[in-house]
Amino acid sequence: MKLLLALVVTALGVLGQHNGSVTDYAPITDVECPNIAQTAFIRQFSTNNQSVPAAETAYIKTREQVTAQAWKDWLKDGSSIGYDLTKFEGKFPRAGLAIPGGGLRSAQFGAAFMNALDIRNDTAKAAGTGGLLQVLSYITGLSGGSWVTGSMMFNDWPRPYDLVFGDGNSLDGWKLDLPLASPDGTNLFSDLNQDFYGSLIWSIIAKANKGLDTSMTDPWSRMIAYHFLNQTTRNNFFTNNTAHGAGQLWSDISKIPSAAQGKAPFPIVVFNSRPVGSNLTTQLGLEETVYEMSPFEFASYDPQLNAGLDARFAGTHLTNGKPDNATGCVTAFDDAGFIMGTSASLFNQILDFASNTLSSFNSDDSNALLYVLQRQLRSVRTRSDDVANWPNPFNGLSGSIFWMVLPTGDNVPYGPLLVRSRTVDLIITAENSGDDANSFPNGTSPIIAARRSEEILKATHQPFPPLPATADDFINQGLNLRPVFFGCEPSQSPPEWPLVLYLPNAPPPSGVDPVTNPLTFRLSYTRKLTQLFFDQVFTLMTHGFVPNSRDADPNWSKCLQCASIDRARFKGATSVAQAIPRSDICNQCFSQYCYNPNKLTSKNDIPQRKFVFVDPDPQGLDRQFGFLENNKFKLVGGLVGLIAFLALTIGGLIWWRRRQKRTRYAAVRTFHGSEDEAPLSGKYGHSRHESYFSAAESYEMPRTSLYDAPVNPSTTIVEHQAYRDPYADR
Repeated sequence: MKLLLALVVTALGVLGQHNGSVTDYAPITDVECPNIAQTAFIRQFSTNNQSVPAAETAYIKTREQVTAQAWKDWLKDGSSIGYDLTKFEGKFPRAGLAIPGGGLRSAQFGAAFMNALDIRNDTAKAAGTGGLLQVLSYITGLSGGSWVTGSMMFNDWPRPYDLVFGDGNSLDGWKLDLPLASPDGTNLFSDLNQDFYGSLIWSIIAKANKGLDTSMTDPWSRMIAYHFLNQTTRNNFFTNNTAHGAGQLWSDISKIPSAAQGKAPFPIVVFNSRPVGSNLTTQLGLEETVYEMSPFEFASYDPQLNAGLDARFAGTHLTNGKPDNATGCVTAFDDAGFIMGTSASLFNQILDFASNTLSSFNSDDSNALLYVLQRQLRSVRTRSDDVANWPNPFNGLSGSIFWMVLPTGDNVPYGPLLVRSRTVDLIITAENSGDDANSFPNGTSPIIAARRSEEILKATHQPFPPLPATADDFINQGLNLRPVFFGCEPSQSPPEWPLVLYLPNAPPPSGVDPVTNPLTFRLSYTRKLTQLFFDQVFTLMTHGFVPNSRDADPNWSKCLQCASIDRARFKGATSVAQAIPRSDICNQCFSQYCYNPNKLTSKNDIPQRKFVFVDPDPQGLDRQFGFLENNKFKLVGGLVGLIAFLALTIGGLIWWRRRQKRTRYAAVRTFHGSEDEAPLSGKYGHSRHESYFSAAESYEMPRTSLYDAPVNPSTTIVEHQAYRDPYADR
């Protein structure tokens, strides 16, 4: 009964039918477990008998009934690209979109990327790119890519532009101008920031009181939920009138209307694992187990595990597939914010316990995150603060020695899309990894994915198609600056690898300053910057590539369509020779865009572009420094002119004053015994400046505050200002 009640409550929460409380972040523990004889907590499979959950198969079947029509809506009858689309009926490719990590940059790039491929966007539809989004069967996200994936799903798969900027109705838009870690600005002790932090800690105390370990990932997850889930508006941001996404569960996604009706692709988020007892603070190796979280399973298809747990029971500790006792089950652990936070939990690489610092973040954001962590440490027990803590459901199974998860070393979540039993034909890469010094991708992620596929996953995953061996080769061939198709010419049917469309974030072809490459750890964006970001991504995704020219390719949309439909040619064919012949226009497109290891391209084919990020809407000190940098020569010239003007003016005034004094002294000399008076002094003299500076030095940060005082978990809500009763105003 307790389990049934929990599932009913969470279903209402995910559908937004009640406001809830921020304490809904706490999982439900001591749940009576289903009959073990009738319920398999762990689904194990072998390398040779790999399968996905039956519920996923059913989801994809429903979804592809919708995508079949979407292909027709996008390609019409196929004649514009030289095909008769009726020949592909029932053979349309299974497509997946991979959105990599990169914080808010990646989240925005993913949304802008989808906006340029959305047939609901009239401009994208007119450009011919709008429609690709609608044919996706899968979407995978990591770190910031998981944020936009979760945001799209839990807001019922809206138009991406409306998701980010609002629609004036049910969508309030992302509030990226409110910094993720300090939404009321850099004063951590402002009333609004303290209310915000109090709400975060209240959520975490509720989880800790259930006997579950917490870490820095927990407040981080709650911060993410405020910005990307569906219960937070500008009007309620600093109140507890809603749960701010707490209690919305990943395992409830299938109940969201767009998911239930097959209008949204199947979402999967990726994490990596760190072995028990390890304190590794560098990027993990290729051999570590990679996990995925879908609406139905927490699983790994890596050959060393080959197992999945019913997603509803994530957070339950199992041994050899069995709970510790009859009431040892946990539900509601898969809080959507926590799932997205886990995928973005990279604190193991940047948290320095010795110096109490977070590298990579700016000082204000680092201070805010560390402040919340310190309050958390004073309130609850934590374990391994630098990673996300998950109870191990795979204890005792072959290859399972892990209980903590964090982002994978491969920044693009290709893994789930390469799982053999998913039979994905087409992978679209929304590549915006911050690989180089200017935060643009350089091919590292697909190269790592290819290595891992070859060295670790050969038995369980499709191979990655051929590509350059090193990032330097990738750059020298100019593949990081333009769209590229990998895997165009398979040697067998069905093809041995999927076709990978690599669509990278790159400097604008026009040569203007880029705005799509801010640092990964930037935690706020103005609306103006986000709008310009969207504009540049739209241009990139609708531009294509013409060698030795800045011009857009007039055939780019047709080439994108050619690549997207290409694997349909092989359906039903037992050899390449039996495949439907590629059309003439598609052959031309593939000649221009396909990676061919026997016919290498050059970065010299691409006109020079600007690579350094230039903030078009700087704030605070950045605005001042940016103004000084951009106008330094004008300012120097103006300063010289001003000095010259002042020198002439002062000289003139001195001459005039002396002349006046001589005249005045001549008239009154008989009334004074001395030649000169003392200089003027008084309230506008030196004593005023002394008073001013004394006053300035007296302003110091208060020495007592919530920061200095420990937070007592037993403190009542009315006694602690930062903790507010969500029902107090009702």
